[in-house]
Amino acid sequence: MVAKPAHLVGGGAPAAHDGEDKLDRVFAALADPVRRSILSRLDGQELLVSQIAQHFDISPQAVSKHIQVLVRAGLVAQERTGRVGRCSLTAGPIFDAAVWLNRYSKYWQTQFDLLATTLGDIDRRGRAKARSKRTASRRKGDNE
Repeated sequence: MVAKPAHLVGGGAPAAHDGEDKLDRVFAALADPVRRSILSRLDGQELLVSQIAQHFDISPQAVSKHIQVLVRAGLVAQERTGRVGRCSLTAGPIFDAAVWLNRYSKYWQTQFDLLATTLGDIDRRGRAKARSKRTASRRKGDNE
């Protein structure tokens, strides 16, 4: 079990923590490459657990456990008929995660703008240096 930071433990607004808990489950589910691959396979189609499992070099039980993590995170809906489970992608939580990540895009955009400015400065200096070399070369040729 992963320990939560002190500010997330104990009292406080349950509704706010519920949203954070959902986001925590989504990011934890997305952290595993097998689970991301399962989501990719479910994109636009409904599959049986056995159909999903055939694409992996792990046991069907292990695939089923990965699917349960995705179900708990709200990323996969699973419908059971007896022992047969049919899975489909539920994209809503991914959208919520994207919205959360997008809040920080302004920081990245600032870094990209700074990088573009720096690269522009380097390019201008390189062109100016090349012009000065050509000019110096012409002057040298005129003097000979």
